[in-house]
Amino acid sequence: MVWAPEKVAGSGTARTEGAPEPGSPAVPPGVRVGSSAALRDTPGLTALEVLRLLESGPRGLTEAQAEARLLRYGENAVPERRRPGRPWRFVRSLRDPFTTVLLCLALVSAAVASWGAACVIAVLVVVSAVLRTSGEYRAERSTAALRELIATTATVQRRAGAGAAGPVARFEKPGRARGTAQGGSAREVPVDQLVPGDVIRLGPGDLVPADLRLLRASGLTVRQAPLTGESAPVAKYPVEAPADGAGRTADRGTGLFERPELCFQGSSVASGSATAVVLATGADTLLAGAYRQPSGTDAGRPAGRRRPPRRSRESAFDRSVNGISWTLIRFMLLTPPLVLMANAALRGRGLETLPFAVAVAVGLTPEMLPVIVTTALARGAALLARGGEVIVKRLPALHDLGAIDVLCTDKTGTLTQDRPVLDCSFGPDGRPAPGPLHWAAVNSLWTLQLAELPTPDALDEAVLEAAEDGFEELLAYEGVAAVPFDPVRRTSCAVVRAEAAAAGPRLGTHTLVVKGAPEDVLERCARTRAGGVDTELDGAAREELARLVAERTADGLRLLAVAVAERPARSGPYTPSDERGLTLVGFVGLRDALAPTAAAACAALARRGVAVKVLTGDHPGTVAHVCRELGLDTGPGAVLTADRIDGLTDAELARLAARTTAFARCTPEHKARIVAALRAGDGTGTRKGRAARKAAFRTDKATARTETGVPAPPRTVGFLGDGVNDLPALHACDVGVAPRDAVDVTREAADVVLASKDLNAIDDAIVAGRRSTANIATYLRITLSSNLGNVIAMLGAGLLLPFLPMLPAQVLVQNLCFDAVQLAFAFDRPGPAALRRPAVLRPADLLRYITGFGLLNAAADLATFGVLVLAVHGSGHPGGQDAFHAGWFTENLLTQALVMYLLRTGRRSAEGRAPGPVRAAVCALAVVGLLLPPSPLGPLLGMAALPPLYYGLLAAVLVLYGAGLAWAKARYDRRTSAEPDPGPVPQP
Repeated sequence: MVWAPEKVAGSGTARTEGAPEPGSPAVPPGVRVGSSAALRDTPGLTALEVLRLLESGPRGLTEAQAEARLLRYGENAVPERRRPGRPWRFVRSLRDPFTTVLLCLALVSAAVASWGAACVIAVLVVVSAVLRTSGEYRAERSTAALRELIATTATVQRRAGAGAAGPVARFEKPGRARGTAQGGSAREVPVDQLVPGDVIRLGPGDLVPADLRLLRASGLTVRQAPLTGESAPVAKYPVEAPADGAGRTADRGTGLFERPELCFQGSSVASGSATAVVLATGADTLLAGAYRQPSGTDAGRPAGRRRPPRRSRESAFDRSVNGISWTLIRFMLLTPPLVLMANAALRGRGLETLPFAVAVAVGLTPEMLPVIVTTALARGAALLARGGEVIVKRLPALHDLGAIDVLCTDKTGTLTQDRPVLDCSFGPDGRPAPGPLHWAAVNSLWTLQLAELPTPDALDEAVLEAAEDGFEELLAYEGVAAVPFDPVRRTSCAVVRAEAAAAGPRLGTHTLVVKGAPEDVLERCARTRAGGVDTELDGAAREELARLVAERTADGLRLLAVAVAERPARSGPYTPSDERGLTLVGFVGLRDALAPTAAAACAALARRGVAVKVLTGDHPGTVAHVCRELGLDTGPGAVLTADRIDGLTDAELARLAARTTAFARCTPEHKARIVAALRAGDGTGTRKGRAARKAAFRTDKATARTETGVPAPPRTVGFLGDGVNDLPALHACDVGVAPRDAVDVTREAADVVLASKDLNAIDDAIVAGRRSTANIATYLRITLSSNLGNVIAMLGAGLLLPFLPMLPAQVLVQNLCFDAVQLAFAFDRPGPAALRRPAVLRPADLLRYITGFGLLNAAADLATFGVLVLAVHGSGHPGGQDAFHAGWFTENLLTQALVMYLLRTGRRSAEGRAPGPVRAAVCALAVVGLLLPPSPLGPLLGMAALPPLYYGLLAAVLVLYGAGLAWAKARYDRRTSAEPDPGPVPQP
């Protein structure tokens, strides 16, 4: 890259930006100012060399330099996906196969002059598209509003520029005074205005706004969980020459995050303060690099203009809808030719039967499917958004939530809170003892009081909270001095003096209380104290203590060692060199506090058939303890480290993941591979595999297991994540979930956004998704079985009768009545049985259902045909064909109402009645069927009044039909409840 020239303020000359000056480091080839490549390729640079490379100094940039660099490098913002407008959303909502079929049927209807059918189908398609477009647009607006809740400013040091010296002159000796005209002033600026070379200040709770190199730091710890998944804060401090310089360049992930002098956009400050220089902004940060994965079409684009990645995988909803659509397409393509050929062969009719054939195909089509699907999903999403806990960005994602049977999640912030709690206090001999907690609390109290830290450390707060009952004992000491925690030595020291009335060390002495990492404290210890007896610390004792520390750490504890020492009282300052010859009094162990609702939420998800799997970067012992506390399976092999999967094939990984509860030490690639393996399974999800598994289940449940464990059919997988390290897994899962406070790029990539990291909110969303899917499935089953029965009966009657059994206008009116009342299914409330298992629309199950119940419906229609022959033609009724049409019209509406009442999967069995919407729809349909033929509209539609004998015979047919439906429904429910879950729908 050619570096752009920049006129350095105050120098009076123009030169190439970044050109080396005498004594400055040579610029590595391929490295440009403001690029994160400077972090990867030149890790051995000192802070002074980095500032020279960035044409900056300890007092920051001038305003003129900042403005020039902002124009050159652009705003400090991650590239966002361009939001499609409403017209494009509308067009995109028409791209599913079933909507295409409906549009084709509308064109065919218009071609044969069946304008009524064409208009009805077109209106239904447009209404469905408008509903889906509006729902997704509202969800996008709600998600965009969440960005306003995130901090957008940073504290930056900038100079006015008058009399500013060149980059070399800026590096002055410590203590040399500068005038206010040339001194840098700290002020708040928008984060998107940061540029490479800016010097910024960080404090507790601040979000790291860009990729930074530390210049100064005091007790700085940073949470990198959004980037690495590691829950514990990481100590950061400036170093002049990284010891492992070149060795880190090969590792672009873990190695960079382990370097203590670097902080990255997306992390946050847990404690301490720092001054740092901005190394990379906007599209050049590692955060943006993880989000922006170049594709073939983006390979030639500049880094800042590449489009964010889009998921190309097919979700559970896509597979279900495509499978059902192609099943219906086959039926609809087959029906019109059969009608034409049958009428031509048996009745000698030609193209005059084409409108009837099209009407039959339209009658088989569930025209309301797009409207029902969109209305059911939009209603569920609106109810969730109204509660303020869940925003569904993509309506089909609500179905996917109802279909998931595996939920993968990280640990920190979801299952646990971002704060530690005390677990135990024990002495050097491993036995419980109150002494270590007491002295640790003394250290925490006076360190916080005397060190003037900007914010209390989370570990100190946890220790003081645990020692709250003995707080009066802590006040018996008077604080003298404190040496705060240092990330390098990893200890903190408080110097106290006991009051005269307190039982403790004798007067005239000071007590040093040291607390910190076990390894560092043990290095400073010469003795141990157990049971009030001091013992010299020899080599064997050190090995025993190291073993004790390793055992407790493996169990997931975060240990702090506590040691004391008595020194003669003095007035001079205390330094880290005084931390020597200490006496170890014991250890305190802390754990991450469980989220208050996590255990109950995991139990609720288990009752709904959703397996929770934890994918985290934490220690295996920590993960195992959390799983035990939550009631998750922690048996042999239930918690593994992710490196176990590196040598496994995808099928082997699928079987391993099926019986594993948690994977620890996961990298982003591990998470994505585990999620993908769960979705794909090990081959038992194929048609042959499912058949073999069902056969084994029916004969002997024990044979349903393989030698390697539980077989792994494909699963519908949800993933809950909030960090950049979760992006690959979010792209690999069926439905991605992110909390509101997740990293921007993660929240943008998710399908569902939660107001908080609460698994109960996911449980509510799963219930809403299953309700919507159950309503859609009920509509499909009832409508298709009834339509199939009507089509079979109409084909049979058309071949046996010398006239058409129903006129095209009558078929259209009948379909309009069906469609109007079936909208009630979108507002139904399914019974508890529909919420116990993952809800997936399976074409094979649907085909079996509609075939069985469709034949039963056809039998009722053919019986009605016999009744009509007996009541109308046999009795010499003058109505003739019009009466026949009216009789069949009435019977079709009444049988449809009976099917809606008896076959819906709702609360009828639990409450003894159908709920309001369906009951009202059933009553309205029955009234129309009985009153329309004898009304003044009847003759206009080619129908006449029916004799009373017909109604008596029809009642008998309906009673027999209802009994048959009830028997078949009970048999179907018993069979489906005994079968194992066959897994997600295969691709058609």
